[in-house]
Amino acid sequence: MDTRARIAWNLRNLRSLRNITQENLAVDAQVDRTVISDLERGKHNASVDLLDRLALALAADISEFFSEPSTEDRPKPMRAGRKPKQT
Repeated sequence: MDTRARIAWNLRNLRSLRNITQENLAVDAQVDRTVISDLERGKHNASVDLLDRLALALAADISEFFSEPSTEDRPKPMRAGRKPKQT
């Protein structure tokens, strides 16, 4: 697994473990939501500054983006849609 794929995997895993949407993470990291999506798909090359902001927003250490993931750490899918339905 190359570094970009490793960052993508770990970013999505950290985000899903904390039950944070791409949109909320983007707001907290001060980037557009499409940047988060592109990072998680390995389509965007993140700067160190962006990784710092993402780590802060996820309450994680930046080194967690570079750890070797196990196949058991597959991120859980999140519900589709931008906002939960109001009842």
